[in-house]
Amino acid sequence: MARRSKMRGDIRLRRTLRNIHKTMDNELAPAMRHAAERVLATQQQLMPKDTGAAAAALKIYVAPSGLDAQIGIRGKRDNRKFFYLRFIEYGTKGYIGGKRAGNRNRRATNKSDGTHFFGKYPDIPARPAHPWLRPSIDVNREYVMADIETAVRRTLRKASQGVGNG
Repeated sequence: MARRSKMRGDIRLRRTLRNIHKTMDNELAPAMRHAAERVLATQQQLMPKDTGAAAAALKIYVAPSGLDAQIGIRGKRDNRKFFYLRFIEYGTKGYIGGKRAGNRNRRATNKSDGTHFFGKYPDIPARPAHPWLRPSIDVNREYVMADIETAVRRTLRKASQGVGNG
């Protein structure tokens, strides 16, 4: 379930902007697209690259109203193909010498994915995290917020003056 702000003003503003979008052209969608492209460029720059296929698979979706933007892997096929990005982003614990991270006991059953047998006690090294999602947002936060604030202000000003499509 999506989390919504508990402040009534935020909900009213979103409703007002949604209604404005239905009746006139707003400047919010282009500003949101520009902000999303800026964050996407930073993500592609920060992402560790082997072949570059994962960085090329990142996509942007901006809702027609301009109130929502999604950046990242989109679609079931790409989510399955680039499942390993979460391991790059957050790192792994590892499994070396029969002990798991934290010196816990090893698994009693065989390691297999159904087609490949990895042995009873595989040696899997721990991998450090290489974050690229959160830093890309943090680096661009001020620019994105300023651009979106300006677009909202202009859209509300146009709506209050009664300027139609144009």
